[in-house]
Amino acid sequence: MGPAARLAALLAVLALQAGDLVGVATRGDTFSALTSVARALAPERRLLGLLRRYLRGEEARLRDLTRFYDKVLSLHEDSATPVSNPLLAFTLIKRLQSDWKNVVHSLEASENIRALKDGYEKVEQDLPAFEDLEGAARALMRLQDVYMLSVKGLARGVFQRVTGCAVTDLYSPRRLFSLTGDDCFQVGKVAYDMGDYYHAIPWLEEAVSLFRGSYGEWKTEDEASLEDALDHLAFAYFQVGNISCALSLSREFLLYSPDNKRMARNVLKYEKLLAESPNQAVAEAVIQRPNVPHLQTRDTYEELCQTLGSQPTHYQIPSLYCSYETSSSPYLLLQPVRKEVIHLEPYVVLYHDFVSDTEAQKIRGLAEPWLQRSVVASGEKQLPVEYRISKSAWLKDTVDPVLVTLDHRIASLTGLDVQPPYAEYLQVVNYGIGGHYEPHFDHATSPTSPLYRMNSGNRVATFMIYLSSVEAGGATAFIYGNFSVPVVKNAALFWWNLHRSGEGDGDTLHAGCPVLVGDKWVANKWIHEYGQEFRRPCSSSPED
Repeated sequence: MGPAARLAALLAVLALQAGDLVGVATRGDTFSALTSVARALAPERRLLGLLRRYLRGEEARLRDLTRFYDKVLSLHEDSATPVSNPLLAFTLIKRLQSDWKNVVHSLEASENIRALKDGYEKVEQDLPAFEDLEGAARALMRLQDVYMLSVKGLARGVFQRVTGCAVTDLYSPRRLFSLTGDDCFQVGKVAYDMGDYYHAIPWLEEAVSLFRGSYGEWKTEDEASLEDALDHLAFAYFQVGNISCALSLSREFLLYSPDNKRMARNVLKYEKLLAESPNQAVAEAVIQRPNVPHLQTRDTYEELCQTLGSQPTHYQIPSLYCSYETSSSPYLLLQPVRKEVIHLEPYVVLYHDFVSDTEAQKIRGLAEPWLQRSVVASGEKQLPVEYRISKSAWLKDTVDPVLVTLDHRIASLTGLDVQPPYAEYLQVVNYGIGGHYEPHFDHATSPTSPLYRMNSGNRVATFMIYLSSVEAGGATAFIYGNFSVPVVKNAALFWWNLHRSGEGDGDTLHAGCPVLVGDKWVANKWIHEYGQEFRRPCSSSPED
């Protein structure tokens, strides 16, 4: 197969040809890339404009109603106003027969609200779908888990890790933004609907607490109420075996809605269960956190995300060093790259300031219109999955000269052939709300992997460029290597995926930790085995 055919095969594998870009994001995928979330600000600004016009119309209408009220009230308050005056008698009859009817049946209010509804319907197709709300809620739960965040803290707008009695501030926003009872209820309900009571209970508890504090206040935008939160929380406790809490919450519900027959039946049911098994009144159910998708390395992965495990060892191992790298390339002689050896097994190197701010911004701008939900190989197919939340785009080097320059720089630094079909096009990735990629290998681990359809072997190396900075989170964690690398803006991370024997290096199992706060962009250049035979010679030793 010639280079052109191999390149065509590569494009088929990646399922995204350079000429088939789709500028309109799929509804339900907004949450999976922060740039898509940012675009959702535009329709909300349009909605604000509609609401402003509606409020102005209503203010004018209410001013006119106030004028009419004041006029009639002044007549009633003036004891000297005689109905014997035929003019006043006429206006009284007219008001009662005509004016009040016109006031009560005025179409102005309905016209104002109709204009608001019509405007909303025009914007509605550009709004996030319910799947986005679910995805955003699951993102908060993911951050809660990985970074051990307090739900009460999140509801107050602070990012605090709680371990026993110790509380650690992970991030201090410049402006606190607290959640409402309805906000917390919606997060809890997403977990509740999945049967995930481990996450549902703390969020619903916070919703109940906030609703209690504002009980009697009516908010137009709220979908839920204190009764809704009590109802869901009571049943969640029942599902995990805490009958006593379920009974207490159900009784509280009846204080606000005493005519609810279903809840009254639940109270009788819980009372009967406790009478039959008194020990349940004091037993505290232990709720197990769900482990989906059954990640065996979850504990190590999350610890690395929390602690950046490699950092303390840097000053203790002499073989980890920094230097100016030219790789004996004339291209780099006048502008060597700052190299930091992060780890030896696996061999991982960080190249600082590999791209400039201008180049990073240009690459992000080139990719943004082409972004689609990231997929992973599943057998011979590629599918979007919950354990990878991002959007990505593939850029040919012919799109812009900056990509040609980038390829030359990568080739000069690594000594590898980075031109298709010996390397894939540049993949640019934007992570979503709590965006992450759970532990995975970049190289193919199955002979049926779509990567082999390129006919250029497996992915021998990864060159990953950080195109942005983040405020917190988003580190790259190497699970078996027991170290992690924080996001360093404009730096590039390089590692070998395969031993010189061609076998996959199991120590390169790595993950993209959830982004706690910030907009994370990376660019990946995956280099394949074929074409590198004389650049990285093979070896029969499994250690090489």
